[in-house]
Amino acid sequence: MARDRFVADFDPDCGDTDLTSARQDIVIGRWQGLRDLLRATGPDWPSRGHRVRLLAQACAGSSTAESWLAAEPHGADALALRAATETARAFTLAISAGRGAPIDRSRIDAAVLSCLAAAEAYPQDPTPWVSLISVARLYPAGVRRQELARWWDELHRRDPYNVEGHLQVLHYYSARWHGSHGLMYDFARDAAGVAPPGCALPVLVQYARVEEFRFTLDEASGRQASVGHGQHWKHDGAVSDVRRTWERWIAQRSEDPVAPGELRDLNYLTHAACQAGITDVATDLLRLQGRRMTRTPWSYTGDAEKQILKWRADLKLRG
Repeated sequence: MARDRFVADFDPDCGDTDLTSARQDIVIGRWQGLRDLLRATGPDWPSRGHRVRLLAQACAGSSTAESWLAAEPHGADALALRAATETARAFTLAISAGRGAPIDRSRIDAAVLSCLAAAEAYPQDPTPWVSLISVARLYPAGVRRQELARWWDELHRRDPYNVEGHLQVLHYYSARWHGSHGLMYDFARDAAGVAPPGCALPVLVQYARVEEFRFTLDEASGRQASVGHGQHWKHDGAVSDVRRTWERWIAQRSEDPVAPGELRDLNYLTHAACQAGITDVATDLLRLQGRRMTRTPWSYTGDAEKQILKWRADLKLRG
């Protein structure tokens, strides 16, 4: 450790200091900071989506979102946050119930109605449609194909390259929820194929590979977790996918700093490059990230910090 002074920064807000300040307000039940943050964010959809998602996770265990909505019952930002918070709460219930156990349908319905109310209040905003597609997974049989397609069309019309929205559809189509590995990968590759140069959507294939890995381990109940581990990440298709994502996204993205809402996507590609042993790509990605890291997906294959330090040492990167 002494030869590498690198210390990973796992800031849960991904370096978004304004978001960090707003989240501190939630602890004391003050909603004004949330209002000011989302008002300042405006129609910057990637930033808005990132902030609403993390604010909702923080609000799920408090009444701050309800206090804001009570003060501004027709406020579009308050309604969007309430919808995302209801969605987060529904997922918390599902996690507590355990895999495959149904939760009270009325809670899912309430989240859906909150999403639709938020969408009506701010017609240009893609954020409620992301929440809506997300909560659709919780219905035991999913939703009707036509309904999901309609919700997807509404999101796509507002923000056609919305990574979080695509990710929610990918989860919906996964074997864990209402699809299969094949359907999930088909969706990821189709989205990657139509993404413009420099867009992050090709990384959906790396999200799919992590999802398949997690599902396989869950099905085995953790037994023989290391068996086939290397092959999952290192086979020719996996390696090609990493290089393809690198070429379509990173090699053609602007030289702007990595935005907070982009950091998790970047970690998925960096993790895949490391696991696949693609040293040139992994080196460049780790340099691009600097100290800023997200715990997922590293935590799915071991201790996040130890893995990152190991790869940096193997690639002879210094702090």
